[in-house]
Amino acid sequence: MKSKILDAVGLSAAVLCLIHCIVFPLLLIVPLGISHNPYIDLGFLCIGTIIVFRVTKKITNRWLKLLFWISVSLIFISVLTDLIFEIHIPLIYLGTAGLITGHIINFKNHKH
Repeated sequence: MKSKILDAVGLSAAVLCLIHCIVFPLLLIVPLGISHNPYIDLGFLCIGTIIVFRVTKKITNRWLKLLFWISVSLIFISVLTDLIFEIHIPLIYLGTAGLITGHIINFKNHKH
């Protein structure tokens, strides 16, 4: 896949992840019988990791590579903590914001 398409898919997945992370806690307040499922977060993490791996193979900018991998690492730590200890830590928000920023920067750096 072209890097531009990967950025679009990655950006979309990161935005959906952020929406999920922001809206889902609000849905827990409303008594609908919905419970948190950390495997949804794990799914977003897997998609994001695959896309970041493929995008960073083609990037020469070290800072951008670092931004992508630190962001994925923050999401990984948050998801792992939720799966093992059932504690939700807000690192997932920072990681998602980093992925969104990285994909936007990488998309803008392409020669169109």
